[in-house]
Amino acid sequence: MSSFKISTSLGRVSAAAAAFLAPAIAFAQETAPAAVEAVAAAPAMTVDKGDTTWMMLSTILVLLMTVPGLALFYGGLVRTKNMLSVLMQVLMIAAVAMIVWVAYGYSLAFTDGGSLNSFVGGFSKAFLSGVDVTTVAESFTKGVAIPELVFVIFQMTFAAITPGLIIGAFAERIKFSAVILFTILWLTFIYFPMAHMVWFWGGPSAFDGPTGLIFGFGAIDFAGGTVVHINAGIAGLVGAIMVGKRTGFGKDMMAPHSMTMTMIGASLLWVGWFGFNAGSNLEANAYAVLAMINTLVATAAAIVSWSILETFTRGKASMLGAASGAVAGLVVITPAAGFVGPMGAIVMGLIVSPICYFFVATVKNKFGYDDTADVFGVHCIGGIIGALLTGVFVNPALGGAGIVDYSTADFAAGYAGTATQVWAQAKGVIVTLLWSGIGSAILYKIVDVIVGLRVPVEAEREGLDLSSHGEAAYHS
Repeated sequence: MSSFKISTSLGRVSAAAAAFLAPAIAFAQETAPAAVEAVAAAPAMTVDKGDTTWMMLSTILVLLMTVPGLALFYGGLVRTKNMLSVLMQVLMIAAVAMIVWVAYGYSLAFTDGGSLNSFVGGFSKAFLSGVDVTTVAESFTKGVAIPELVFVIFQMTFAAITPGLIIGAFAERIKFSAVILFTILWLTFIYFPMAHMVWFWGGPSAFDGPTGLIFGFGAIDFAGGTVVHINAGIAGLVGAIMVGKRTGFGKDMMAPHSMTMTMIGASLLWVGWFGFNAGSNLEANAYAVLAMINTLVATAAAIVSWSILETFTRGKASMLGAASGAVAGLVVITPAAGFVGPMGAIVMGLIVSPICYFFVATVKNKFGYDDTADVFGVHCIGGIIGALLTGVFVNPALGGAGIVDYSTADFAAGYAGTATQVWAQAKGVIVTLLWSGIGSAILYKIVDVIVGLRVPVEAEREGLDLSSHGEAAYHS
């Protein structure tokens, strides 16, 4: 395998086959061998019911991560008076993202963008033009495909959860209208181009075709370390700074109101993450199983690592720490899930928690920014660690799967070397931080000018449940 997310339609393959076979039609007697070779180069796509079923299930699992998983995880971390507002924000973000995705997001992410192709796709599949029950998307195996509509909805759930991650950074003081407007703008100008840069390529049957910028670096990201976690994490930090601290931050008690809800949410995230990671293989085969076991053991290692660290630093291991460790483990393994071996995954899980803990407990306090749910400290930092360590542990000598060379006849897996691969990964990280960091700052400013980012102090003190939605999560 090389990377994840391929969007090769049956139409492209058919067109390529027709182009190859045109000379054979005109010069049948003279060019019969060439025609045979052309047919071999562009195999008919085979769709397996098992792969299709797995991808449908994976799509449902990723939706489970968002609602109710992420909603409950964040909801438990805020104060009682803001619980319902967080649930509403996550739910509405997912709904809006799905509509935007089928309108033009899928096209911008997974079609050829012409002169801008390195950065973003075009509008050839806007409103799912040309996408129907007959078109397919090629997997990582030449000639093996899934229905394109399955690929569309699977990727739709990624677009639905990613902006939802961001709002945890400035929960309890953001306007609902600002959340929705920012979501639409951020998906359009940040997420869709990032998905294109990291995941767009022609697939095994057209491996030498145009690719997105970061894919062209040789960077690998199995399920979204850059596209989802670093992307959302740095946007969250910028938002926390630009929206400002919660009223009473550092003075009033702002402890999570329900660790029970947070535990339920974290558990649902873990379960749903199997669709996120193992589904990113696009086929129900051994590499999907590899991604699944890595999602188990990396997360387990990160939970243990965070809890041990808390025991030594605080004298007690907390439920909040264990839940944070679980998410950090899930984040760190996301870009590596189908590339590294289980032992490498465990090492990644053990490494990520102390680093994220340092950013959550020390760096945040040092700089004084109010990241409500530690979106930057866990998602951005965990994603960076995961992206870089993927370049290390993909090495077959360390139990990794290697990186497939699709230019070879047998798709041989190799490894360019630690320095080469880690540098490719680092370039992907840098582009993501700059694209999302700078772009998000601009978008926050635009939203602030149009509708304003922050609720009035009186509304914040009352709580967003009542002031923004006229409802309460709980009644005495």
